[in-house]
This record gives sequence, C-alpha cells and structure tokens, in this order.
Amino acid sequence: MSISMYVASSPRLIAQLKALDAILAKAAAHAEAKKIDPAVLLASRLFPDMFAFTRQVQIACDFAKGTVARLAGVEVPSYADNEQTLAELQARIAKTIAFIETIPAVQIDGSETRDINVKAGPRELQFKGLDYLIGYALPNFYFHVTTAYNILRHNGVEIGKRDYLGA
Repeated sequence: MSISMYVASSPRLIAQLKALDAILAKAAAHAEAKKIDPAVLLASRLFPDMFAFTRQVQIACDFAKGTVARLAGVEVPSYADNEQTLAELQARIAKTIAFIETIPAVQIDGSETRDINVKAGPRELQFKGLDYLIGYALPNFYFHVTTAYNILRHNGVEIGKRDYLGA
C-alpha cells in the first residue's frame, strides 16, 4: 500500500498549522489573563542562540508553503517577515493555509521523483520529491512548530499534547 504525496503533505501541514493557530489563541488569552505584555512571548526563546517565538512561527509557515509549492512545481510565495503581534502571526498562518488549499492533489501527486532545489543559507540542496518531503521539509516544519509550542509552554501558557496535535 502506498500513500500519495498530497496526503502526506498538504492535509498534514494544514492540520498542524490549525493547531498552531489555536495555540496562539491560547497564548493571547493567557497574556491577557495574566496581564503579560504579548511582546514578551513573541520575543521569547528557549536558548539565547535559538530563534525567538515569532521567527519560529514564520519559519514553520515558510516550510509549509514552500513544501507544497515545490512539490507542485510552482513558485514559492514570498511573505515579509514583519509580524509583531500574535494576531499578525495568526494572519500569516491563515494566509499560508489559504495558499496550500489552492494547490490541488493532482499537482502534488506523482512528485516523488521531481527534482527539488532548496537554498539553505549559503548551501544549495538537491532532492527528489519524496526525499525532500520526508527527510527535509516535514522534519524542519515540525521542528519549528514544536519549538514554538515549547516556548509558549515554557512561558506558562497552559497547553498540552492535545493542543499540539489539534482537534
């Protein structure tokens, strides 16, 4: 039995982005209830050399839209990294989901052997579609979503595994 590239990508990315959006809503409610400036959460990081919460969410969205676009053979949309509030990060998540939903399954299925080239800092990485999806794109996406979750959890936002996994 095989699984389609579409099923392994778009619906999973969308589900996790929706869970992340719900986590951000809980973060906003937490900040309001505890009288915490939301900017504190946005600037929080797990360790000094790691990206802050805002950047973690931006990168998760970048991996989600980039994954689907590359597998579909379309240009990756570019988003300015200028979000300064939880609501703006939620809008970025919504925009990312909306983009992913524009790509039909037929455009992604069959991309297992598509050549995928990715610029990662100074490096140029080359993959075939399946290796890109399961060995690079999804692990990176989940790393940044998990790190965003962990930053909020570390800062006292009452979220748990069910929140991370989504409804």
